[in-house]
Amino acid sequence: MNRFKGQVAIIVGGARGIGKAIAQRLFKEGAEVDVLDVLNADFSELENNHRTIKTTLVDITDEVTLNEAVKSVIDTHGRLDILVNTAGIVGPTSTKISEYSLADFQKVIDINLTGAFIVTKAVLPQMNNQKYGRILHLASIGGKEGNPGMVGYASSKSGLMGLVKGVGKEYADSGITVNGIAPAVIATPMNEDTAPEMLSYMASKIPMGRLGTTDEVASLACWIVSKEASFNTGYVFDLSGGRATY
Repeated sequence: MNRFKGQVAIIVGGARGIGKAIAQRLFKEGAEVDVLDVLNADFSELENNHRTIKTTLVDITDEVTLNEAVKSVIDTHGRLDILVNTAGIVGPTSTKISEYSLADFQKVIDINLTGAFIVTKAVLPQMNNQKYGRILHLASIGGKEGNPGMVGYASSKSGLMGLVKGVGKEYADSGITVNGIAPAVIATPMNEDTAPEMLSYMASKIPMGRLGTTDEVASLACWIVSKEASFNTGYVFDLSGGRATY
């Protein structure tokens, strides 16, 4: 398939897990893909016809460096069509708010919410000039329903959904869509840091009785950022195996 041929995509947090799966699928479907992450990644297995996924080490909370990285992508390709932001951390789990430190809370908010604000602001001018763009943020079922013992994560993802809804409406008549995905637990390396009892609790709430896969997230994500999804904006899509149905 060449659904994204001629398009340019930035994937923030694309070095592993959900972000990597989305980056790989976009690339295979014809997009020029640049991955921005605090981790490096090897996509050499995808090289073909002199195309490869470029990776740049960037901290999403560093506005100056991130803006420079986004500008570099635009300068190289002359356009920017897609932003997918999957950057995020879980923070403390199985920790009541009374034991949750302000430093830990602020770190989660900085990466999961403030970072999303920074990168959204960075890509919008180019997309607005083009009168076309697709922005997708990875939220969480925890932001919809709240997860006990994870106040920082739940708060950050709820805030992220507010950002999606607000900015989506701001740009609704511009040719730019801004959407989110709220997955339940997905089998990714990030969940290796989640306390087993918390992971078990979250998985037990999924009616399908299993974790989601990164390929399932990538499938939905690539439709949302395609030209086909032209009448959806400011919306957070469910991907929870039946856990959330609203």
